Amino acid sequence: MDERTCGGDDGGVIRLSRAEHSIAEPPPPFLPPHSDRRAALALALSVTMLSLTRTLTSPFLNPNPPLPMPTSKPSIKPSSIKPTSNMMQPSGLIPASPGDSPQKTLQLYQPFRPPPSPVPSQYRNLDTAARLEILSNRLGPWFEYAPLISALLQEGFTPPSLEEVTGISGVEQNRFVVASQVRDSLIQTGTDPEIISHFDTGGAELLYEIRLLSASQRSAAAGFIVANGFDVKQSQDLARAMKDFPRRRGDKGWDKFDYTLPGDCLSFMYYRQSREHRNPSEQRTAALEQALKVAATESAKMAVLEELKGDKSGSKDGEGEESAAVRVPVVRLKIGEVAEASSVAVLPVCRASEGETEVVEAPWQCKGEGDFRVVVAEKGWKSWVVLPRWEPVAGLDSNGGVTVAFPDARVLPWKVNRWYQEEAILVVVNRSQKAVEADDGFYLVAVAAGSDRPERLQVERGSRLKEAGTEESLGTVVLVVRPPKEEVDDQLSDEDWE
Repeated sequence: MDERTCGGDDGGVIRLSRAEHSIAEPPPPFLPPHSDRRAALALALSVTMLSLTRTLTSPFLNPNPPLPMPTSKPSIKPSSIKPTSNMMQPSGLIPASPGDSPQKTLQLYQPFRPPPSPVPSQYRNLDTAARLEILSNRLGPWFEYAPLISALLQEGFTPPSLEEVTGISGVEQNRFVVASQVRDSLIQTGTDPEIISHFDTGGAELLYEIRLLSASQRSAAAGFIVANGFDVKQSQDLARAMKDFPRRRGDKGWDKFDYTLPGDCLSFMYYRQSREHRNPSEQRTAALEQALKVAATESAKMAVLEELKGDKSGSKDGEGEESAAVRVPVVRLKIGEVAEASSVAVLPVCRASEGETEVVEAPWQCKGEGDFRVVVAEKGWKSWVVLPRWEPVAGLDSNGGVTVAFPDARVLPWKVNRWYQEEAILVVVNRSQKAVEADDGFYLVAVAAGSDRPERLQVERGSRLKEAGTEESLGTVVLVVRPPKEEVDDQLSDEDWE
């Protein structure tokens, strides 16, 4: 027991040395009974001396203890290094799975995968000369050789060079490529195969016209074109009607037509165009009949029938006093309407504050000449406006038409002032009709504002001018145009005029 206590393992002695080094009291030694107390004191003294001897040789008191010398060089194998869960992985910081090898995890190179070839499978093994021969002779359906145009353009051909070799013009190249893409979209949306097969022969022109529609709209438009046997012009009108319908929110009768049905969209376009003609007139009646023919829902048909009944009732009362009333259309110009118009009229603009002088001096003729329809006026003028060639303004650009800009619409003779804010307007005047004839007509006149103020232009009713003894005006008002606006309200009814 004495040998185990005194010559115990180094760990016990070192712990005792640590306790002495930290100036801590060692645990009291075990004391035997009183009969052998002297022997116990001698044993304790020997243990203390032995601990002091071990402490002086302890490596804890040496600031630079000797390092053990390795007997052999350690070998570190690459396979012994394993990636841990907190190591950064090259693929987006995704931890490696236990089954992944280090070579697979640390692979940074990703091979390039080209997109699928647009060329049909039967043409992929052909060389450039064979593809050019197919396009030159137009071998096969148009939708099969149309992708060859895109492939050849990617190889370095240009539309002019491709036209020189194949004889297909640049316009036709674009039409074929776009139409084939439209046809592919019809297939992807699950369109009836019988409808798609209708465009297999000479259908590129028809599919090209519906390119601006969404995928669902294309499918509905294609079915409507096939069902009604539309040509290129009718297909173009249908696509424009479907594209333009959401922007016409707020127009009269807009909520009566269904946006999801191509027939209602086209019917609303004819319905809206009928309001651009005089009431009654043959053009207005013809437009309403077209609208009724293509309308799909009952609400749309009822809206068109109400307009038709109004026209017929108005034409029956041709001998009454109501038929003698001159109705001036009041329209709000739509955003983009001038750009979409197939024909326009260019008219000079006069300011109402300048009085009679500008109206008299404004050019009388302005027409397009040459193949490019270059606008030529009889003399220079500083302000012009371009309007769609509606029926009231048709022919005025070469027969004395002029527009007068009023900064405030409240100068016009409304029965009820429905415009609570100032709004600029353009009044289109026909200067070739100056005589004050109709009591219900509206004419442009110059009114003296006072001795110290210049004269100003004003629109007056024919009956008031006759009462004042005025027999001649500056011109007859044929149209009032309101500016474009995002939130479009309905145009004024005929009862709003005095």
